[in-house]
Amino acid sequence: MALSFEAARTMILESVIPLPPEAVPLLDVVGMVIAEDIRAPWDMPLWNNSAMDGFAVRAEDCVAGQTLTVDGYIPAGGSASGITVKPGGAVKIMTGAPAPAGCDAIVPIEETVEKNGKLILTGQVRPGDHLRIRGEDVSKGELVIAAGTALRPAEINMLASFGYRTAPVFRRPKVAILSTGDELVEPGEDIGTGQIFNSNDYSIAAAVKQLGGEPVLLGIARDDRQSLTEKIAAGLEEDVLITTAGVSMGDHDLVCDVLEALQVERRFWKVDIKPGRPTAFGLKNGKPVFSLPGNPVSSMITFEQFVRPALLKMMGHQRVIEPLVRAVMQETIKKKPGRVQFLRVRVAKDGQRLVASSSGDQNTGILRTLLRANGIAVLPADLEQLASGEEVDVQLIAAVDIV
Repeated sequence: MALSFEAARTMILESVIPLPPEAVPLLDVVGMVIAEDIRAPWDMPLWNNSAMDGFAVRAEDCVAGQTLTVDGYIPAGGSASGITVKPGGAVKIMTGAPAPAGCDAIVPIEETVEKNGKLILTGQVRPGDHLRIRGEDVSKGELVIAAGTALRPAEINMLASFGYRTAPVFRRPKVAILSTGDELVEPGEDIGTGQIFNSNDYSIAAAVKQLGGEPVLLGIARDDRQSLTEKIAAGLEEDVLITTAGVSMGDHDLVCDVLEALQVERRFWKVDIKPGRPTAFGLKNGKPVFSLPGNPVSSMITFEQFVRPALLKMMGHQRVIEPLVRAVMQETIKKKPGRVQFLRVRVAKDGQRLVASSSGDQNTGILRTLLRANGIAVLPADLEQLASGEEVDVQLIAAVDIV
């Protein structure tokens, strides 16, 4: 008996856990998820310092036209030890240099005239001007990056600012990808009558890489038990195995049988969705095994619905299912009740609302319709007709703009 869409996805997500964390060099952690809380080991900045090239002064000495005596200099990377701003005096200072004792403001160079050791001010100065105060950014012990945060350049900057060379992040999953079928040949090879190029390996691998995983291409398994067993056994050595094709009811659809022989625990086979009903999911020693349909459109849509959330959870992400948006359907859609249907749509802005229209022929053999789509409308299982002008839930496709 086929599972409902919601039950199938819930079962998958309850079956997978984040991968063990590891220390990864900072340049390699962008997009990865931090595995533990990061707290500031010290105040940032660690000392009062200048935000500008200019002069350290006492604000009470400064009014427009006032002349001060320059009696010191602190370069970037220098020390303010033993240097004090005296009444009526100023200390030349560079950006980032520690502020000397007695200083409560910095006057930018462009707001002064310096001549023969004397400094003439051209504007008013207020206490605190252009002065960075110790701990004003982050205080010692403060939580700066919470566990579960996906690392962007900003977080990497913070880690580097505190001297981290590596970060503790959830490991990237190694995802074995296997296409099956006697009709397949690899791109670049000669193709004969009745043969097609193996495109699923590349689309699935690209999707895995886009998420931050590491695809491991196993090539093509032929429609015989020996070939399938060898390839699938190799794939079970990785963190995740994805197969495409061979899970329907045809004479040569042997994938489920071989998985069972290799002691993969089948959790479900067939989901009440369209496209993608003959999708299967199992576990081998806790490792998830996804068997997706061979049709390229079906394999890509079932990857989005089932594999993507699982991989995100394995990589430590907190939000693994993107929230749906509401859009107004621009045409009437009819469907048979009983299955959740995924409709490839083009979403656009219309004033303050979103509108959606079919991106073309919904036959699963029409890949071009998926190229034109920037969203997937999710039609409920019990729906028979969605009238033009009614709202529908839409899953936006990652990294595609709406205009």
